Amino acid sequence: QVQLVESGGGLVQAGGSMRLSCAYSGSIFSITAMGWYRQAPGSQRELVAVVTGRGSTNYADSVKGRFTISRDNARDTRYLQMNSLKPEDTAVYYCNVRGIYSNGNFDVWGQGTLVTVSS
Repeated sequence: QVQLVESGGGLVQAGGSMRLSCAYSGSIFSITAMGWYRQAPGSQRELVAVVTGRGSTNYADSVKGRFTISRDNARDTRYLQMNSLKPEDTAVYYCNVRGIYSNGNFDVWGQGTLVTVSS
């Protein structure tokens, strides 16, 4: 079984920074992709950033130049560094990891962490 634990959300003023963490555990053979998504009240969940197992990244236009996704393979953790935060970045942020583990393919979501950006 693959599990994810997110951390790092909270309240920050506009223009500030915050880093989210997503730690995963389980008998994982390989990671296909790891992404960060967010869902604001009344809106659909949207992709924020994704990094593939080969290390290529892709960002939503709204966060390009401000957010950076990174990984620490030694700690089995992925991060989302968010700089120059705006009130419109307020949302619940979810990490998602897809890959292969001992029982086959997996596609797991974290529990979500709330990020609130005050103006």
